[in-house]
Amino acid sequence: MNDSSARPADAIETVIRTYGNALYRLCFVILGSESDAEDAVQETFIRYLQKAPQFENPDHEKAWLITVATNQCRDILRFRKRHPQIDSEYLQEASACSFDSGILEALMTLPEKFRLVLALYYVEEYRIDEIAQMVGKTPSAVKMRLRKGRKLLEEVYRKEYL
Repeated sequence: MNDSSARPADAIETVIRTYGNALYRLCFVILGSESDAEDAVQETFIRYLQKAPQFENPDHEKAWLITVATNQCRDILRFRKRHPQIDSEYLQEASACSFDSGILEALMTLPEKFRLVLALYYVEEYRIDEIAQMVGKTPSAVKMRLRKGRKLLEEVYRKEYL
């Protein structure tokens, strides 16, 4: 990285403070593991430092970070698929969270494509057209994933937690 693309340390700290928690929550929902979520967020900020992209506004910056974080999560999921491991600790960790009501555990059981759109829509409060752009799908495909994801989440939650 050359000096012309370097970011001042205080600017980087501001970005981490501003978006770090949201990125971590998103990655945790997708991956179901604290350590993997931390790795994905760390890699996202490393990319941010390496690429030093220029953004039109804070929303564009946040969307870029979410897209990179989501791609990092997909890479981790692909690695897991190729190198299976037993990771049961995430349910224990999730149950220790103060906001636990079984929803998080139920959400973790859904396929990644549904977890992602549900988290972006309900947790990060993105609009459907913004989510479509981030995940590379049409708005109607995002709506369908939201609809199916809500239905699956309700089925899992009712079966397991009620």
